[in-house]
Amino acid sequence: MPMPQEYFSASRDFDAFMQDAKAALGHQSHHQTYTTIDAVLTVFRRRLAAADGLRFASALPPVLRAIFVKGWDPEEARPQFGPRDALEAEVKTVRRHHNFAPDGAIGIVAGVLRRHVNGEDFDRVLATLPAGARDYWSVRT
Repeated sequence: MPMPQEYFSASRDFDAFMQDAKAALGHQSHHQTYTTIDAVLTVFRRRLAAADGLRFASALPPVLRAIFVKGWDPEEARPQFGPRDALEAEVKTVRRHHNFAPDGAIGIVAGVLRRHVNGEDFDRVLATLPAGARDYWSVRT
């Protein structure tokens, strides 16, 4: 079996995603950008059962897929999706002393992510997840 193209181009595609996210978030470094992306993914992941999380991860590019599952404890209590402002506040608590998430980070990351995934596949997976998942990844202007 030949190597899947998504793995062959994973580094290049992730770099393009990071450049796009860095600009959209207004960050000065990839470190700040990574921390914000990790926080947005972590807050979302906390609300998913393992099977749902793995299904969601399958719609992500390879490096983002790895970031999404890294350090995940599927036995951890799962809070419900709540109001967007509460979720945004939670994003800012991830790595509290090294957090650079701007206001609206979820929507910003959602907009960037949607430019780097297959939109139909992404929306199809979101439709299978618990209530609130689709809204979490909505882009708000």
